[in-house]
Amino acid sequence: MTHFYDFDATTIDGDNQPMRGFAGRWVLVVNVASRCQFTNQYQGLEALYRRHRNELAILGFPCDQFGQQEPGSEVEIKQFCALTYDVTFPMFAKVEVNGDAAHPLYRHLKQQAKGLLGTEEIKWNFTKFLIDPKGNVVRRYPPAFTPEHIEADLATALQAA
Repeated sequence: MTHFYDFDATTIDGDNQPMRGFAGRWVLVVNVASRCQFTNQYQGLEALYRRHRNELAILGFPCDQFGQQEPGSEVEIKQFCALTYDVTFPMFAKVEVNGDAAHPLYRHLKQQAKGLLGTEEIKWNFTKFLIDPKGNVVRRYPPAFTPEHIEADLATALQAA
């Protein structure tokens, strides 16, 4: 069986990042976009990351598959995130999350945590996947679920650990 830690992804700066580099921490994987109704969640994601950075990694994966809401290059995306939301959590190169060209990591995440009515397809930007410190996908959150809602789940999980 494939495991979260078996995957690699290209960072927004073009470097290879093995997911095993996040072993032992909670991970929140998010497909992001700079021109989306949910773009302001960057602020909550960054706040969540800063409060829990010792036990939580947030990984942002820009995606332009939904209404062309992420049209920029990696350089433009990185600049937008830094200047507009002071993002310091790891950002990755633009990916596809659905279809034949979907990134292998996203294929895995969608198989492990299905969406509404059991579908694997991601419906919109800012869909989130929570992975436990052992690399198990424990929950999928729809775009409307805010980082504040996820923080409540994370706090419960951290207390149980």
